[in-house]
Order: sequence, then C-alpha cells, then structure tokens
Amino acid sequence: MTEPIPLEFDQYYHIYNRGNNRENLFRKPDNYHYFLRQYTKHINPIADTFAYCLLPNHFHLLVKIKTVEAIQRHQRKPLKKPSQYFSNFFNAYARAFNNAFQRTGSLFERPFGRIP
Repeated sequence: MTEPIPLEFDQYYHIYNRGNNRENLFRKPDNYHYFLRQYTKHINPIADTFAYCLLPNHFHLLVKIKTVEAIQRHQRKPLKKPSQYFSNFFNAYARAFNNAFQRTGSLFERPFGRIP
C-alpha cells in the first residue's frame, strides 16, 4: 500500500472515503445531518468547501485547505497538519455512529482518499 499524499495548506483536494467493507455510513437521515454538523465543526475552520456528495456508503468533498495565516487568524489553538483535522472529524463521526448502532470497530476505510 502506498503512503497517502500529505494535505498541504493553500491547495485544492478531492477528499473521499467509503464505509469499511462497503458498509453504509448513513443509515438514517439524521446521520447525514450529524455528519455535516461535525464537518462544520472540524473542517470549516481549516478548509473552504466547494462541493460535497453524501451517498449511503461513501462521500466526496471538494475543498481548498486554507492558508496558514487564514487559519491562525481565527484559531487560538496550535496549528495541526490538515490531515489531523480530517482524522478528528472522521473519528468523531465514527464514535457517534458506533454508539447509535451498537457497533464497534472501524467505520471508514483507511486511509481516506485525497486527490490534488
């Protein structure tokens, strides 16, 4: 397996992933809403979103990672690598999903896909 390309500041990316073993990521309409709320919390501070598509077992995002300066203007916390923000987002969603559906283990395939 090849190492995923690092996410760089001030760059555009197609981010995508699907459920582990092609399992559905969204079982109920509320799951889509919760995913987007977590996305807003974790990703909006570091990326501009141009498009997204949420399907039952996978998703696609078209984003531009903001510049370091733009992020630091609005954030008091120490800056992390952009991929860490996505990891935190996916983990937050997976924890809530696993709790809601009494499941354990990975929800997403790893690593998440990214195309510059």
